Amino acid sequence: MLKIGVLGAGHLGKIHLRLLNQSEKYNLVGFYDPIESNAIKVAEEFGYHRFTSIEALIAAVDVVDIVTPTLNHYECAVQAITAGKHIFIEKPIATTIEQAQNIIALAKQHQVKGQVGHVERFNPAFKAVREKINNPMFIETHRLAEFNPRGTDVPVVLDLMIHDIDAILSVVDSEVKSIHASGTAVISDSPDICNARIEFENGCVANVTSSRISMKNMRKARFFQKDAYISVDYLDKICEVVKMKDAPEVPGDFDLILQNAEGVKKQIYYDNPTVEPNNAILDELETFADAINNNTQPVVTLEQGTKALEIAYRIIESYSK
Repeated sequence: MLKIGVLGAGHLGKIHLRLLNQSEKYNLVGFYDPIESNAIKVAEEFGYHRFTSIEALIAAVDVVDIVTPTLNHYECAVQAITAGKHIFIEKPIATTIEQAQNIIALAKQHQVKGQVGHVERFNPAFKAVREKINNPMFIETHRLAEFNPRGTDVPVVLDLMIHDIDAILSVVDSEVKSIHASGTAVISDSPDICNARIEFENGCVANVTSSRISMKNMRKARFFQKDAYISVDYLDKICEVVKMKDAPEVPGDFDLILQNAEGVKKQIYYDNPTVEPNNAILDELETFADAINNNTQPVVTLEQGTKALEIAYRIIESYSK
């Protein structure tokens, strides 16, 4: 089993600690949190071993799980990688693109693996339809959240929208051609609401909306492609696939048939896959263990995490003009 330690014991860090403690692929060695009062409380309440320095934790493990505030990602990653440790790093990969690129370079230099915590890739609803999303030409996403002070140290693009950016980039095999965005700060110093139109070289368009001051929570995506419409509800973990095929010469009584202006008839039918329940965070952590043990590529690479960050900053640059 791989020995792993967690840097950061905040809200998400405690979730990682609990899941890693249950995992059959990791041996949770302990954690480090610079806020001593919080670290003592977590150690006493849950029984996890508390390290008193980052250096001590890194020296004791094979894998470092970085669940610190984004501003600390780079420093923690550099320390872990230069010590020859594999890193799992929460999204976004770093504060700046230059930092992310340095993390990639260091990981290659020290021959360690890294994975970025874009957890929606492991959402069971998205996993259920991932292979059915084939060359989408229009994508629409809405990620709305009730206000929570946690996370407002960064724009909503880096806090929420980056989840959808990564998911979109994982299904669109094309470079981004142009971005047009608008953002508004309502309660924070940085924008709390953002809408972006991302145009790809192959003609695909993604309309992406995120808000962290909504009256209700919503995490939905819709993918439109030739002869198919696919919807994913990340929050409720349900999906829907509506497809079209040539209509039979003699339709059944309950067949839904559409006819266009040219007289072409299509039959509408549902092809909904089974959504297999899972814990997405545990899945992403354990697939990283598999990548290390089998020397394969992680599901969400450092390069992919950096690409999502690059697009996020292009969106921020667009609405900041």
